[in-house]
Amino acid sequence: MKINVMTDILEANDRIAVDNSKVFDKHRNLVLNLMSSPGAGKTTLLEKTGEALKGKLRLGVIAGDIETTRDAERLRKYKLPVVQLTTGSACHLDANMITYALPHIDLKKIDILVIENVGNLVCPAEFKLGEDYKIMMLSVTEGDEKPLKYPLMFRESSLLLINKIDLLKYTNFNLKEAKANARRVNPDLDIIDISCTTGEGIPDWTSWLNQRYQKKFGTKARA
Repeated sequence: MKINVMTDILEANDRIAVDNSKVFDKHRNLVLNLMSSPGAGKTTLLEKTGEALKGKLRLGVIAGDIETTRDAERLRKYKLPVVQLTTGSACHLDANMITYALPHIDLKKIDILVIENVGNLVCPAEFKLGEDYKIMMLSVTEGDEKPLKYPLMFRESSLLLINKIDLLKYTNFNLKEAKANARRVNPDLDIIDISCTTGEGIPDWTSWLNQRYQKKFGTKARA
């Protein structure tokens, strides 16, 4: 008898993700699964996003890391509701972990919930969490070939954020090539160039968020 363990794990995870999604819809949350390699700039993006959305959309975060609560501590300085999940040895978040986190965050006070996944270019894309969209962040300090080397991350994502473009002149990163590689993997992928340091592209990012919130709920965020 052959047992496909990974298939069974993913099917069980998907059932829990559906339940999570129902909870999010009940509370009118737009939910994003933010993925990248370590150091691409996810936490800095969330700091900038919280500032940019203030008075417009209410941001909340579930932050995933293998160890430490440093990301959550950073985000709390910006008065963001945040839950830190430490996975120990797991290289990704799964739907059950998100279920465990939900009682610790007030979804009624959140419009957009960002799940900051563990820094990893392989596993996070395989596990649904109950999100509306997966978002991939790639920094110019990594490499323009990454979409071809780690295609699942880009194939599963709706949006690619190319971060640290203020450093382009110090790298051999080919921006045009990176975008072409990403769209070879996923022709429908939206792409936004950003710099979390200078703020370039952040208005385009927040506009994308506003559009997706209105698309899901047919209305602007709650007052």
